Amino acid sequence: MKTKISFFALVAAAITLLSFTTTPPVKFQVDTKASTIVWTATKVTGSHSGTVPVKTGEIVADGKVIKQGNFEIDLASLTVTDITDPSGNAKLVGHLKSPDFFNTAAHPTASFTIQSVTPKSGDEYSVKGKLTVKGITKDIEFPAVIKQEGKKLIATAKVKVNRTHYDIRYGSNSFFDNLGDKAISDEFELDLKLVANS
Repeated sequence: MKTKISFFALVAAAITLLSFTTTPPVKFQVDTKASTIVWTATKVTGSHSGTVPVKTGEIVADGKVIKQGNFEIDLASLTVTDITDPSGNAKLVGHLKSPDFFNTAAHPTASFTIQSVTPKSGDEYSVKGKLTVKGITKDIEFPAVIKQEGKKLIATAKVKVNRTHYDIRYGSNSFFDNLGDKAISDEFELDLKLVANS
């Protein structure tokens, strides 16, 4: 009987010890200076590109499993990098911030919330979440490469966004006829690099 009591006591002690030594989920804060978002938009006559900063962001991981994440993107600070003429550059930046596009006076930020991160192969994952632009929220899914290096988490991805889903219809053949060479593609691409530290 003493042997049984000692055994069960040992098991109980082990369970108690494990409950206290379980590693809690880790929060990673996005390094806004090291993180980059490069946008590219195409049209019949060519393309334009620029950057848009990450304003804030947080990722929660349990071991190597990402549980959640929230990011805020500073649309009011977007830039154009392919036009060197100051006047032409300022004109396009102003147009992109106008109600024809992102209407940053009313909606200075966009946001993305992670819903799930599913492993695929090696460091490759499928990310699902909700993207909010101009107050409109839509589901979005894209592939990403996510690596953890010590206390640093690095994620890279190329994300295609259909702007018309967010009521950005200017120059879209899907809504306007006879645009000719003034037509702008419905989709634009975001080349993301997110760096976060625990």
